[in-house]
Amino acid sequence: MRSAALAWFRRDLRLRDNPAWADATSSAAAAAALVVVEPHLLAAAGPWRRQAYFAALGGLDQSLRETGAALWVAVGDPAEVVPRVAEHIGAESVVVNADVTRWSTARDRKVRHALAVPLVGHWGTVVHPPGTVLTASKTLSRVFAPFYRRWVHTALPLAACSGSAKILDPPKEFTIASTLQDRIPDIWTERQALDQVTGWLSRVTNYHDRRDHFAIAGTSQLSTALHFGLISPRYLAEVVDTENDGGASFVRQLAWRDWYTHLTAEHPDIDRVSLRPQFERIEWMSGPQAETRFCAWRDGLTGYPIVDCAMRELASTGWLHNRLRMIAASFLVKDLLVDWRWGERWFRRMLADGDLAQNSGNWQWVAGTGPDAAPYFRIFNAIVQSRRFDPQGHHLRRWLPELKGLNDRDIHAPWQATPLDLAAAGVTLDRDYPAPIVDHAEARKQTIAAYQQAISP
Repeated sequence: MRSAALAWFRRDLRLRDNPAWADATSSAAAAAALVVVEPHLLAAAGPWRRQAYFAALGGLDQSLRETGAALWVAVGDPAEVVPRVAEHIGAESVVVNADVTRWSTARDRKVRHALAVPLVGHWGTVVHPPGTVLTASKTLSRVFAPFYRRWVHTALPLAACSGSAKILDPPKEFTIASTLQDRIPDIWTERQALDQVTGWLSRVTNYHDRRDHFAIAGTSQLSTALHFGLISPRYLAEVVDTENDGGASFVRQLAWRDWYTHLTAEHPDIDRVSLRPQFERIEWMSGPQAETRFCAWRDGLTGYPIVDCAMRELASTGWLHNRLRMIAASFLVKDLLVDWRWGERWFRRMLADGDLAQNSGNWQWVAGTGPDAAPYFRIFNAIVQSRRFDPQGHHLRRWLPELKGLNDRDIHAPWQATPLDLAAAGVTLDRDYPAPIVDHAEARKQTIAAYQQAISP
């Protein structure tokens, strides 16, 4: 048995069912838990993801304190911090849960080169690790359905159980209180996240029927906990009952999550390059017109209530229902003809669950540029989507109070209201609420022409 091991936590801020922590505490006599807060990563994240991250760090520290120890925390470059802490505790190995983005793999290479001991990788952020769900020809399927058929029949990994190693306390300069001071006003523990799972299990049977209705609580809202690793995705796949349509539909979403991670492992530029190369030739809107359209979309001022509702909710909460994400993304790409990469970057910055693999995979799906994506000619009609999934306009009224006086028909498309109805609701277009930035029918024609030109010989 090794004398000591250092567990370096990144997007796996839990102790239960954590392969890296289980290794550190089972194969060494003593173990320490380290987090390195990286300033440039914090600068790239928006306020909601930073808030969730610091709360989760506080929760991990509390979980460790319940074992009689505490979290080691440092701010800086992992290539400098990790070797220093490993040497300080006499670690014979550093263990991590791996990630797939080009940045994280480059960081790990840099840290591995700086270490005098092995950097041992595990997989604690997915159900099935990249490379384990392959076709008969040993390749990753570029179509989700066959990937899912193999994924769902692949045996779940065994739960990772912590060992009995002595947990090493940090010196004062490495405590969370010293390094982060007042940056953690609230904490978010894995126990709280598991309680959220328990609540979700009582409702998951309705998921299949309610998942698209964003005005009701029909989804798990576990995405941020999954992003920061307060919940093991393997555990979720194990505890959800798939004998009913709701549970089966929910677990299928975990498979999508794995698939986008596996695709990112093979295509680290997924956030920068279309996975269907022909669509790199699309002539997106450019110059001041593109900037104007993007800013209107970003600020919730497009004149399409469902889109503006979504973008204002995102800015105010850092979370957005998946149906609203798709509607807003489709509008930017297919109605405004703005490059999907602009929207992907904004979503990833603003979402508390902002994740390169998931965000990029979903944006490429909406844009039609991914390997198994919505056809380019499938373009959401924002008004139809709004009336279908929020017929009484409850969600619209919450985020667009200037339109709350409109009736249930007109609130989805104020410009279609009669002057009398607008006056009765106290709404003047272009004063109280913007007129539509584009005409959907004309925008659809322009988008289809741009895509067809891109794929033509």
